[in-house]
Amino acid sequence: MDKGPYNQQPTATQPMTVGMGGNRNAKNKPMKQDGRAWSFGLCSCSGACGTCKTRCTALWCPCVVYGRNKQRLEHLNRAGYPDPEHGGCVNDDCLVHGLLTFCVGFGWILQIPLRGNIRTRYNIAGGACGDCCTTFCCSPCELTQGSQEIQLEEQSFVAHPQP
Repeated sequence: MDKGPYNQQPTATQPMTVGMGGNRNAKNKPMKQDGRAWSFGLCSCSGACGTCKTRCTALWCPCVVYGRNKQRLEHLNRAGYPDPEHGGCVNDDCLVHGLLTFCVGFGWILQIPLRGNIRTRYNIAGGACGDCCTTFCCSPCELTQGSQEIQLEEQSFVAHPQP
């Protein structure tokens, strides 16, 4: 009896962890060849504590959310555990974004590579063109979505204490 090229039963989707860090697919989204979907939709309000606060901050002062997201992601990449300061409040990245936003209206351009870095870390499908359109058209929603994705990994450390 010829089984053909398929000789293994399918298995459940496993949480994605790579090297140091927490669960990078905390909602166990199905993995496709080009990556998985975002854990939260662009305009979804997950009901999680802080989501509405983050969305309001992203609407009225996007530089703060951008700076926090960048700091939190860089800390996860560098140290392998969540930033104890949760990104802080105002940092250099926040100031640069704020100057570009309020002086010339182009702060959203800094968000494009950050969104790409988030997609890469969490193996989320998409590309630079989509990132550009998303950040230009709906910057507060994009910042909130990125924050939620980072927060899911940070929350996965609750069961595994920091060093």
